[in-house]
Amino acid sequence: MLVIVNFAGYALFGANGLLAWSDYRHRLTERSQELETLKAEQAVLAHRVALLDPRKVDPDYADELVRRETGQVRPDEVILQIR
Repeated sequence: MLVIVNFAGYALFGANGLLAWSDYRHRLTERSQELETLKAEQAVLAHRVALLDPRKVDPDYADELVRRETGQVRPDEVILQIR
């Protein structure tokens, strides 16, 4: 009888028990939101990589990147793309 009560206690109050499910659902929603944020960031980075593809480099973006990395752009400067 004591063994059955022990297993029932772990089934309810253990790390993987019934009471831990709400915490798992809460963590799942947090992780899902974090995943969506990271996917959006990944899409932005993939677009920037595509702009720097050696076969078809976007000259405007390359110029902007070089000027920013070499310190030739002031913080209040705005770069406009005219096409």
